[in-house]
Amino acid sequence: MNRREFIATAAVATTGPTLLGMTHKAEDKAPVIGSGEHKYQCIHNWGELPADYAWQTTHNVTTDSEGLVYITHQGVGKQMDTVLVFDPKGKFVRSFGKEWHGGGHGIEIRKEGSDEFIYLSNTWTPKMKLVKTDLKGKVVWEKGRPECKEYENPKTAYNPTNISWLPDGGFTVGDGYGSHYLLNYDKDGKLVTVYGGVGEALGKMKTPHGNWLDLRNKEKPVIVVCDRANARLQWFDLQGKALSASPSKELVLFPAHAKTRGDVLLVPDLHARVSILDKENKPIVHLGDDPEWRKKVLDGFKIRSQPKEWVSGKFVHPHDACFDKDGNIIVVEWVSTGRVTLLKKVA
Repeated sequence: MNRREFIATAAVATTGPTLLGMTHKAEDKAPVIGSGEHKYQCIHNWGELPADYAWQTTHNVTTDSEGLVYITHQGVGKQMDTVLVFDPKGKFVRSFGKEWHGGGHGIEIRKEGSDEFIYLSNTWTPKMKLVKTDLKGKVVWEKGRPECKEYENPKTAYNPTNISWLPDGGFTVGDGYGSHYLLNYDKDGKLVTVYGGVGEALGKMKTPHGNWLDLRNKEKPVIVVCDRANARLQWFDLQGKALSASPSKELVLFPAHAKTRGDVLLVPDLHARVSILDKENKPIVHLGDDPEWRKKVLDGFKIRSQPKEWVSGKFVHPHDACFDKDGNIIVVEWVSTGRVTLLKKVA
């Protein structure tokens, strides 16, 4: 996480909607948050870690077809595996990726033919920027710097943050902590298109931290990008043409990633909430949203390393989230100790 960028935008995030859907007292260990069809029991510190293991800045989360949950964390200090795998009940299954220690960031899983593969973006590792593995961590391929004119200068930064899919079997990489480009690759891993770059105009970005293939309109698939430091979402066609952007600081505050399920868009927001948007990209609910709590969270960012100050039913810095097969939501947060929260859907 870029602290200077975070601090520079914090001042704009201290206003917002009132707290939504808190149905239990703050001291309850598993309060219900949300409203309407989107009510969830909030179960913090989900997942049973091995006795000799500890989270260090959890970053991203995804699931496979069997419902296993894969979580990355950065890992600072003691060298340890980057990816941990749990069953749907939170029981530890396996871990791997010690060679990516310190760089664990984006993770997604895609089925290709009869097999599933993990795609990882390891932001801070010097060479293994993009890695494709099987579900047990066996490497299929690794990719370093893109070979294109935008990155010819060796001083041009390249630190990818997330990967998403394209309908033709290709994938999109967001250079969120590098030079603010989006890169489209074909199904064979060949670079096809580079677009974006730093700026505030439509089509330009400041920290395109997350990206996702948005298929809610089946006739018009688009790529939604979390243009984080510009405090907005942007939508592009599949060739990289900018289509639209949400007003800065209105729909989202500091969006980290985006994923879809049915007609809704899930947006974990580093400024202490998780948003669910409808098909027209209007907010259905901002889970955990509380302006007063957000002021405390953003006041010097001390709270991220003070678990005793955290409040049940509220978030500190949601960095990624995903739906499981039952419609529950798993949230991982950019906090120093790491934290995984299961939002269990209430019938």
